[in-house]
Parts: sequence; structure tokens; C-alpha cells
Amino acid sequence: MIESAASGKSISQIPAWHFCYWGAVAALFALAAWQRFALPLDPIADPDTWGYVAPALQKLIGAGFVHTDGRNFVYPAFLFLVLRVFGDFRAIVITQHLFGLAAGGVLLLTWRRARIFVPNSRVSLAAHSVLGLLAAAVFLLAGDPIRFEMQLRPEGVCAFLVSLNLYFAIQFIACSFVEKRRWPAVAHGIGTAFTAVLLASAKPSFALVAVLSFLPVGILFFRRGWLGQKIALGSGVAVSAALLLLPEHFLSRNDEASQTFLPTTLFVVHANLIRDQMADDLERGAAIPYSRELLGRVHDALGIEIAQSSAAHPEHYPSLGFSPDHLMYEETSIAAQLRREFDNNIPALCEFYRFYYWRIWQHRPLLVVKKIVRQMAIFYSPMCPAYSRGKSMFLTVWYRDATRNLQVESYPEVWTKYPPALEFTRRSEVLARSAIFIQQRAATRVFFPFWRPPISHCFWAFSS
Repeated sequence: MIESAASGKSISQIPAWHFCYWGAVAALFALAAWQRFALPLDPIADPDTWGYVAPALQKLIGAGFVHTDGRNFVYPAFLFLVLRVFGDFRAIVITQHLFGLAAGGVLLLTWRRARIFVPNSRVSLAAHSVLGLLAAAVFLLAGDPIRFEMQLRPEGVCAFLVSLNLYFAIQFIACSFVEKRRWPAVAHGIGTAFTAVLLASAKPSFALVAVLSFLPVGILFFRRGWLGQKIALGSGVAVSAALLLLPEHFLSRNDEASQTFLPTTLFVVHANLIRDQMADDLERGAAIPYSRELLGRVHDALGIEIAQSSAAHPEHYPSLGFSPDHLMYEETSIAAQLRREFDNNIPALCEFYRFYYWRIWQHRPLLVVKKIVRQMAIFYSPMCPAYSRGKSMFLTVWYRDATRNLQVESYPEVWTKYPPALEFTRRSEVLARSAIFIQQRAATRVFFPFWRPPISHCFWAFSS
């Protein structure tokens, strides 16, 4: 009699639904792979592409890895490794597709492992497995994750990083609080810490997700006993953080955008609330560390810029009522005016941004919370504009925009010194004239917007 290597049971003793389940898993991943690799393999560039690609290309042509536009080094380092090994931009999309498929597999493993928290569940193991398979199918076959994997942005690998972080967190909770297995708990705790820092480094808007996933690890330090495990876990967490945070610290020292991007973003996104707070401070003569004359000029300029941004871009950010991009990037924007006000003193300028961002939390917390709730309501609505609900997602438009973003004359000379970059540009121009689309099945169009884990986008709402 042939024995099953996995369970020690004979094949005849294995429940029939096991064969059906694993057959369905194989079919799902085959379909998901076909849906990805049947598409063009050239990545899609956007206006932010250069900030991610430049460090990799500069290193490849011998100019050194230079921190650019405030982008964390993790994703540019990933691009460098892929291009160094394969020398072809198409390898980036292939790798990101493989990461996307791996994310689906890790999510399935996490779902099966999570059953340990409900040992006497009324839901049978077969039903539990099918529910996990359906959730994985929605993720793997939806058009938006596939499109993300085709972009030259960290979103292409974030699904994998989120799934990996969630897997380690679930394993840590199970080992430390349910099974009481000490050293496996330490190993998974270190894995949770490393993947949390890696996720927040690759995409800072997932920082809150990373913090929440790390909370169970922090709780372990307050339980009795486990002294040796606490020392090992603390050391592992410190090393994990140092491996990712120290290189970023040293690489970003000469990148001004690393200092200004987050404070400026928080300021312009909350510009209307900050304007009103400034008006209150002027009216009451509040004791703040800035002169009344400076505050009056900034308040007036901010009011004018908000009105101009609404008139110039009425179709952008309708829920906010103004365009933060206009306030941040226009040549005559409030950000440019404030630079002049502070004589290009970057630390002082960033301190001003932070001061008024926290001031609205101190004096207008309900309005800030209301804004967050409104943005989350929009994001989690069935018709969220962030995700496509159409039967087809036409990529021709994306490649057409990519050709404009890849115009060689708008890029530094480094682009022309790397032949694979020029080949990538030429292929993108051809794809911009082709009818290429991602087909979305009805089930994924309906259920993908509801599948998104709510916690994973809290920071998005918090900063919007």
C-alpha cells in the first residue's frame, strides 16, 4: 500500500476533498500565472519612476548608489539587483509577478495557520480551506494587483511584503500565546520585526500596518519569565532594524527631499485646517514661536494658493476641495513661497510644517478625525475610484503615459549610458500603440474592493 509522505496515511484514507482542494489550488495558481505572463513584461513608468530607478542606474554605470528624491533605498536596491543579474527591465516585472504569486501562497498558508485560534470552530476544516481559497482567488485574479506588479514602484512588491509580515505575526502569536513554544516564537518574532521594518521602508504609507503587526511582539516583553527568549528577541529586533535603518540614514544624508517630503506632504494635505488654525492664532494673539507678521503672510498666501489650486484642478481631490499636489509642486506654490520665507533653512522650514500639523491635532482634533473618516469612507466604498471596476483595464493608456515619462531629454545623462534603459524606452513606445488590456472577471470586480484588509490602509487615510 502506498503511504502519503505528508501524513503517513494511505492514499485511500485521505479525504476526497483534499484532492479537490489541492487540485483547485494548482488550477488557481496556473490561471493567475497565465493571466500575468500573457501580458507584456515591460514595466510601466510614471512621473515618480526616476526617483526609484536613478539610484540603481547610477550604481550600474559606476557612479555610485545615490539617494534620489527622498525615496527609501530598499526598492531601488531591489531594482539594482534585478538589473545587475539579468540586465533587462522585463526581469523586474517577471520578478514582481513571481512575488505576487508568492503573496497568494503565503496568504493561503496564513489562513490555514490562523485556524489554531479557533480550535473548536463550527466551520469544518474543508469549509475553512475553501473560504481561504476564495479569498486568495479574489486577490490573485483581480486586475489592480496585476497592474501594480507591472509598475516601477514599490507597490509591485508590497503585496508580498504585507503577506509575509502577516504570516510571521500570526506564527508568532500562535507560538508564543497558544502553543507556548519559546524559541519558535523568538524566530517568528524576529521575522515579524524584520518584515515590519522592511515593509515600512519600502512603502512608508504602510508604517501603521507595520507598527500594528509588531504590537504582539512588544507585548511579549511584559509577560513573566522567558528571560533568555526576551534577550534573544530584543537582540534580533535591534539587528533587524539596524540592517535596514542604518543604510537609509547614511544614504539619505545628502538627499534634501528625505528631510522635506513628509513634513511638506502633511502640511499641504491639511492645508485648509492649518489655514483656519492660523486665522484663529492671529485673532487670539496666540503665544507661538513665530512672529505675527510671518504668520499673517503665510495665512494670506495659503488662502490664495488653496483657492488657485481648486480653480486650476477642479477634477482633482474633490473630497478635499483643493489640490495638495498644486500646493507642493507648482513653481509659485505655497511650498516654494515658504522656502523663501525661511531663506532655504530646511530644518527651520520642516519644524514649521511639523509645528502646525501637530497644532491642528491639539486644537482641531474632531475636524482632523472627521477628515480621516471621510477619506476612509470614500476608500472603502463599493465604488472606490482607487480600484477599477471595469471588465477590462486597458494598459495602452498607461504605456502611452510611460513614453512621456521616459522621454530621454527629461532625464539625466545616466539614462542614455545604460543600453537596457534605451531598449526599454523603445519597447514602451511600441506598446503605447498596441491594444493591451487586463481582463477582470465579474467575481473579482465585485469582491476585490471588499477584500482589502481594513488595517492595511489606515495610514493612507491618516495622511490624506
